[in-house]
Formats: sequence, C-alpha cells, structure tokens
Amino acid sequence: MNATTLFLVMFLGSCCFLLLCLPWIRRSSPEAKRMLALVKSSREDKRKVGMGERFADSLSRQVSKVSKRSGKKKNEKMLRRFGEAGLRGSYVSDLFFLTQGAGVILGGLLGSFAPSNSFFWMLICGAIAFMLPDMWLGSKQKRRRESIRRSIPDMVDLLVICVGAGLGLDQALQRVTEELALSHPQIAEELERVMLERSAGASRVEAWRALANRTRIEEIGAFVNMLSETDRFGSPITKALSDFSDELRSKRRQHAEEAAAKTKVKIIFPLVFCIFPCIFLVLLVPAILAFMQSFSGFAH
Repeated sequence: MNATTLFLVMFLGSCCFLLLCLPWIRRSSPEAKRMLALVKSSREDKRKVGMGERFADSLSRQVSKVSKRSGKKKNEKMLRRFGEAGLRGSYVSDLFFLTQGAGVILGGLLGSFAPSNSFFWMLICGAIAFMLPDMWLGSKQKRRRESIRRSIPDMVDLLVICVGAGLGLDQALQRVTEELALSHPQIAEELERVMLERSAGASRVEAWRALANRTRIEEIGAFVNMLSETDRFGSPITKALSDFSDELRSKRRQHAEEAAAKTKVKIIFPLVFCIFPCIFLVLLVPAILAFMQSFSGFAH
C-alpha cells in the first residue's frame, strides 16, 4: 500500500469516526443539555428513537449545512429535479449529496490501486463516481416523465366518462385517482397532490398549473389552458374534455406511427454489424472449408 492509499484510508476512517461520535458530542454539550431541559415533556418519545435514527438525523443536518452553501438557485434546481423524479422527503437531498461525496472518496480509493498513474486514475474514478448519482437521477426523471405522458390520455378518457356520468370535476378527479392507482401510480400520485392543493384552498387552475410546472409536460400544460378557457368563458366542461381527449388520441396515434417509421432506420445498424456477419459466417464458412479440402486434394 503506497502513501497515497494510506492517506486516503486514514482520512476516510477519521471522517467515519467523527460522524459516529457526533451524536454523543452533541448530546453532552451544554447547549444540548439546555435544549433537553426545555423539552422534558417529549423526553419519553426521544428515548424511543434508536441510535441509528439519531445518527441519520445528525448526519443529515451536517450534510444540509454543506449543501446549503452550494447556492440557493442550485438547491432549488435540485429540489425540482427530485420532484420530477418522484423523490420527496426530508432526507432525499441530503442523501443524494452524501452519495456523491462518498462516491468521490470510494472512486479515489479505487483509482489509487492502479499500477501506474494512480493520481490520474484517482481523478478519473472520483469524477465518474461523482457523476453517477446525477446520471441516475436524470434517467429516473426521464422515465417518470415519459410514464406520466403515456398515462395522460387514459386519465382524460376516465375524466370524460366520470363527468359525463354527472360527477363534478373534483369528484371525478378523486374517482380517476383511485382507478389509476394501480395501472399508472405516477400520475395518480400527482393527482393526489392536486387534490391536496385544492383542499388547502388553491383554485382549480392554480392546482393544475402547479402540476404542469412540476412535471413540465406539454400535454398537461395544454390541459391547464383548456381548463382556464372553460372557466373564463363558461364553456361546458364535458364538451371541452371530449375534444381534448380526441386530440390526445390523435397525437398518440401520430406518435406511434412516427416511432414505427423510425424503427426502419434504427434496425439498420444491428442488421449490418450483428446479424449479417453471423449469416455470412454460417453460409460462407462451410463453402470455404469444402473449397479448401478440395484444393488440398488436388494438390496431393
């Protein structure tokens, strides 16, 4: 083990030791004792919290302090990305930044074992490990957005049926959310949030516009514009939903035809580089072997 590897191992071990000791350091400080004296009524609840939860809470606070220093705009951007990926919770951003930091350390340790140019490989492995969580988050955003986009026509069709049966739009939305919970859980989760915002006092258009801003999907933006126009001009919501459903159905058909047309181009490269060489080997190799055997027979 060279000096660089030894230094990194000692640094990582020191960080882990400090993080493990942090809950007890905080608990034994005078400030912590005064805070515990002020919250004697909740002491029994605090005793039920395990050491792992205390460690996770202290670690989350430390990571939050570091992540807040990266800038308010960057934090808002990351929170928006977490929302688009369906990751919500108080520990999501802290866990993400902690994963990036741990990835840099582990990637550097992995690169230090290279037989030559260990510092170069430490930088490369650390950079790759730092970018992997971001790449995973971007992939999760894209997959969830595409899943919501595919479920919008079904959502609108169910809304048309429920509103046509005599339900109001809010009651129809609740019914549609229950129906889509199993088949399309992503859009059902977003619709539940729309209903919560409506219960909190937001108007119908405001709640749907917040959904459009969270998902950044063109079809939801068009749906919000349609709702805004019906509220402004007093148009019947059933007719507007039916027309919008027909438009979405035609767009989905056009998208399927476009994807089918692109398949002809995409299949060329697998055919040329994967399938055709195998066919040539199967067809030509026996003929070449037979020709070589006959040629060797003539030579003898």
